[in-house]
Amino acid sequence: MDSDGDGIGDLNGITSKLEYLKELGVTAAWLSPIFTSPMVDFGYDISDFYDIQPEYGTLDDFRALIKKAKELDLKIILDFVPNHSSNESEWFKKSVNREKGYEDYYVWHDGKLNSETGEREPPSNWLQAFRGSAWEWREERQQYYLHQFAVQQVDLNYRNPLVVEQMKRVLRYWLDLGVAGFRCDAVPVLFEIETDENGQYADEEVSGLTDDVDDRSYLKSDLIENRPETIDMSYQWRTVMDDYQRIHGGDTRVLFIETYAPPSYTMQFYGNRSVEGAHLPFNFNLITVVASEGFSASSVKTAVDNWLTNLPAGRTANWVIGNHDQRRAASRYGAANADAMNMLVMILPGASVTYQGEELGMTDGEISWEDTQDPAACNSNSDIYEQFTRDPSRTPFQWTSGTNAGFSTAEKTWLPLAADYETINVETEEAATRSHLKIYKSLIELRKSSATLQTGSTKYGVVSETVFVVKRYLSGSATLLYVANMGTKGITVDLYDFDKTLPTHLTLKIRSLSSSKAENSLFEVTGLSLAAGEALVLSSD
Repeated sequence: MDSDGDGIGDLNGITSKLEYLKELGVTAAWLSPIFTSPMVDFGYDISDFYDIQPEYGTLDDFRALIKKAKELDLKIILDFVPNHSSNESEWFKKSVNREKGYEDYYVWHDGKLNSETGEREPPSNWLQAFRGSAWEWREERQQYYLHQFAVQQVDLNYRNPLVVEQMKRVLRYWLDLGVAGFRCDAVPVLFEIETDENGQYADEEVSGLTDDVDDRSYLKSDLIENRPETIDMSYQWRTVMDDYQRIHGGDTRVLFIETYAPPSYTMQFYGNRSVEGAHLPFNFNLITVVASEGFSASSVKTAVDNWLTNLPAGRTANWVIGNHDQRRAASRYGAANADAMNMLVMILPGASVTYQGEELGMTDGEISWEDTQDPAACNSNSDIYEQFTRDPSRTPFQWTSGTNAGFSTAEKTWLPLAADYETINVETEEAATRSHLKIYKSLIELRKSSATLQTGSTKYGVVSETVFVVKRYLSGSATLLYVANMGTKGITVDLYDFDKTLPTHLTLKIRSLSSSKAENSLFEVTGLSLAAGEALVLSSD
């Protein structure tokens, strides 16, 4: 929400809409970066980790946000961006000049001399996330610096204890201001391999995944991602959280980790028998696995399997279907399956994460090359930018069917609105008899009232190839059954093929928007008909 008419959302805008989050039933909100930034990558290029970006507001505005959130018993989680700072940071300027204490704040290297031409070359063939070399020459210092993202996002050197302590100081500073914890950005790239005995970095091998030599995926990333030292650093951050709670009291200060790594690496973030790690490494399986295999009941099952079968004992699962780096859920899975996927993340065991707009069924906006803002796209060209752009899922939130969807009074918003805002918006969906929003709210109410969902056991599987089923059960409480037809045709299923211990009839509690079935009616489990995209939550009570 934009409070001051500049077309950009801001802290006071969020504060003015916190009641909406409370009414939704969510318990915490994570904000993308709000810190001082030149905004090359929308705040993920931070020049001052201790202050607020002026277009978002001031520290006093932030304090007002925290105060209002506490009154509503909502937690505010900030985006911690540990891997890099902006090249406009005072730290970087001092490091360029080799000022005492800052000489090795970043990853600097002399580079290599080409034996044939005698010209200086980057230290290695490593590629950045936004196309091209991960190394940039700095004339004043006569060295290259590493940037795993944009040229303006300079990788901090975590082999320097001064950097490690500085970033812990950042965490404590915002904890002092009342935040409930942090979502840690791009953690797997925190460490790279060390140099060899000759002071040189090894090259990555060619991956064979693409012929585009500027695309990061042209090379493997074994040397620059998912290093063991990164896991240990997350444990150190968890210690900061726990120490803070022990000293200051209050609720657990939470640590969430962004990682798209394989399960064998990701699960280590949870900790082990001797040390606590992150409370939740984000589980993107319902995005990544489904994207690679195509949306189907079997790919959803694979995604759930990959998390639950690898989850360490006693740890909490979590489920995510969208974020600011992915196309919107309703566009990826198909609008017909929007409710089915919102239901799934609420019915599976553990924490559920909603990217703003998923509760409404918001879809991708169409963004022209001229309106493109995302550096991942801007670093390409007008012919291929749509492969890389993340702008379509970042369009303004849709509050009303009026001007700028009620997001702003500006003549122009920072990105154009998605085309469907006149029908897909909070005002319209709250007034409707049935809507994605009302279904979402009913799911949260069920989660809060159901002991089965809170502590019950889980069984899941695929029936008749296109239907995904989840059973949640607990002795002495109602059994709940999620049933979703993820195929493109109607089907009749016998749920005894999934579980012969089910009662003969179940009561319909919640249904997807297109479903014509009557809630609170009984349905026979041996002959349940489901339209394409139809999803139901049924109960033994």
